[in-house]
Amino acid sequence: MIVILAITGASGAVYGFRLLEKLHEAKADVRVIVSRTGLQILQEETGFGEKELAKFGKVYRDYDLKAPMASGSYLFDAMVVAPCSMKTLGCIANGISSSLVTRAADVALKEGRKLILVIRETPLNIVHIRNMLSVAEAGAVVMPACPGFYHKPKTLEGLVDHLVGKVLDQLGIKHSLYRRWDGIAKT
Repeated sequence: MIVILAITGASGAVYGFRLLEKLHEAKADVRVIVSRTGLQILQEETGFGEKELAKFGKVYRDYDLKAPMASGSYLFDAMVVAPCSMKTLGCIANGISSSLVTRAADVALKEGRKLILVIRETPLNIVHIRNMLSVAEAGAVVMPACPGFYHKPKTLEGLVDHLVGKVLDQLGIKHSLYRRWDGIAKT
């Protein structure tokens, strides 16, 4: 499975990095696109940089519109933007393909490939909501970074893993990152 993973300039870069680790463990062929601000936030929030990203897959910069995934003829199975900034969401929703992230997302939509956007913003304004509706109508999966608590996470990693597991579910990749809901325990 070839997966394009984009990390953009929103808080929550840990979601993208943890997903990258899990995709690598699942033997997915991952191509990473990182925006300038995404890289800055990744370094600020996790201490990781481009060198750590490159351990798991080929890394492309957001300005590299000559990269393979900028073309519809490049075959990939899915694209995940984690985290997805509201700027990136707005560009994708409105067909503005001025960066590699937004062009690859446009390719995913026009070619009927899986596109998952892990949006990271709160509160949402009406423009954000309209943009989410627009991309969902175009075929994208909108996944707000809203972890569940029914699996009783004990750590920050447990919260991150819940959301990452939900993304892996969307990709059809088996995992055991969290306990699945099996109903309310009877007392």
